[in-house]
Amino acid sequence: MTLTMVRTILHVQRKRSFTMDLGVRWKLHGDGHTPAPGAVVRPDERLSWPRTIGLGAQHVVAMFGASFVAPVLMGLDPNLAIMMSGVATVIFLLATRGRVPSYLGCSLSFVGVAAVIRAQGGTSATVTGAVLVVGAVLFLVGLAVQRFGARIIHATMPPIVTGAVVMLIGFNLAPVTASTYWPQDQWTALPVMLFTGLAVVCLRGFWSRIAIFLGLVFGYGLSWVCDRAFGKIHSVDAGGKLTDRWRLDLSGVGRADWIGLPHFHGPSFQWSAVLVALPVVIALVAENAGHVKAVGEMTGDPLDDKLGTAISADGVASVLSTAVGGPPNTTYSENIGVMAATRVYSTAAYWAAAGFALLFGVCPKFGAVVAAIPGGVLGGITVILYGMIGLLGAQIWINSKVDLRNPLNLVPAAAGIIIGVGNVSLKFGDSFSLSGIALGTLVVITGYHALRAMAPAHLKGQEPLLDSGTSSYDEDGDEGRRDAATARDSDERAGS
Repeated sequence: MTLTMVRTILHVQRKRSFTMDLGVRWKLHGDGHTPAPGAVVRPDERLSWPRTIGLGAQHVVAMFGASFVAPVLMGLDPNLAIMMSGVATVIFLLATRGRVPSYLGCSLSFVGVAAVIRAQGGTSATVTGAVLVVGAVLFLVGLAVQRFGARIIHATMPPIVTGAVVMLIGFNLAPVTASTYWPQDQWTALPVMLFTGLAVVCLRGFWSRIAIFLGLVFGYGLSWVCDRAFGKIHSVDAGGKLTDRWRLDLSGVGRADWIGLPHFHGPSFQWSAVLVALPVVIALVAENAGHVKAVGEMTGDPLDDKLGTAISADGVASVLSTAVGGPPNTTYSENIGVMAATRVYSTAAYWAAAGFALLFGVCPKFGAVVAAIPGGVLGGITVILYGMIGLLGAQIWINSKVDLRNPLNLVPAAAGIIIGVGNVSLKFGDSFSLSGIALGTLVVITGYHALRAMAPAHLKGQEPLLDSGTSSYDEDGDEGRRDAATARDSDERAGS
């Protein structure tokens, strides 16, 4: 199934040279040492191999924070997660033929989905089965974008809808932090939260990009010091049981082998779990659209024609990862920050990063270190991380200049967010119900389009495009806005 998806993506465009077209041959930039002032290393260029490998390691460190935390929060194998992120990156680079330098890591958008599925009695196989379906749907969305253009996204998911869905996905996670992680060790969680916040705000360049990773390292060290200074803590553990325990338990690290394969398992499919997971497709489309736009602006290479390919490749990577028991993947904004700081956009560095990820994936001791992250540390990290996920929805609104004074925008977004965050449920008999993220997303999408169909003309000014600049339809925006303004003026004159 996955091989068929890859062949479908690669068949979309006709190319002349197979090797060059896959983006696996690079020209040496200058002398291969340091780019000239103001110069950039383009995706089809590279520095010397030692420097390229060093940049690859830098990209791995940049994505470590989220890639560490996400599989742990989802209850999945961190070794398998890091291994499959390397595989996903390779798939993405091949599918986009080296034009979109990106690293694909474990998606945080599914953390809330995993929590809901497990709360309903689902297992890791149920989680990965639901996410596999999402990956397949994302692949089909990408093919639709390749065929019909980005307008199909803008028509069904305008910024007001996309922002609201991203926001409710993030804020739905608040109870997970409040009831699961923070109570395990509040006096570790608090300083970790403060340290991470300071790192995000006060550090500059590359160091600010790895603030989550630095927060994890700080929390690890703080937990070890507290164990040595104060002994065991009397608090609830991850299962909610009150007990005396060490904050940092490294017994699993001592037992783990240095070399070995991660734990694989197949998916299990349940409709109730799939319905919970499907809304995340919207968030993934928005992430990919924003990522492709940002990379295109940085490299000076218009990538509108690669949006559909990027979305499809993300879907293929997630299908492959979840088919063997790993988490879903998505493009990482942290690595955009590394490219902006170094001005090196070479895809060769991402191939090196993928190689490092594969090596970490076959080191069980590395996975044991990740799995030992104390609950209190996760409490401090997730307070910031989950809030940032939710506020990305607000960022979509701001960047797209969504007018929340317009009741057509305000009403469906307000209702959907409260339903999603409050985990409101709607029961259909004794065997089926919709709640939380799934119900909130349904309310936002159907509510917006239904209200738009019935709303008066002056409320239906053309919506700005999602991540304007990712399609060729932006030129219509000013005309649409002028028409909307004219309609409003006419209504006002008629009313007076």
